[in-house]
Amino acid sequence: MKKEQCYFSANNVKQIDYKDSEILKKFLNPHARMIAGKRTGICAKHQRQLAQAVKRARFMALLPFVAK
Repeated sequence: MKKEQCYFSANNVKQIDYKDSEILKKFLNPHARMIAGKRTGICAKHQRQLAQAVKRARFMALLPFVAK
C-alpha cells in the first residue's frame, strides 16, 4: 500500500490559514471532529499546524465546535 503524500506539502503550503474554513472542513468529520493524520495522510508537522488553525477558527466562530 502506497502512502499518500501530505496535502499541504504537495500543494506547497507554508502556513495553514485559519480563515480558510473550506480547506479546514476537508479534515473534519461530519461531527466536526478532526480526522487522524494517519487517515488523511498529513505529516506530523502539518497536523500540528492544522490542529492550531482549527482551534483558532472555532474560537473565531468560523467552524463549529460540535455539529449535530
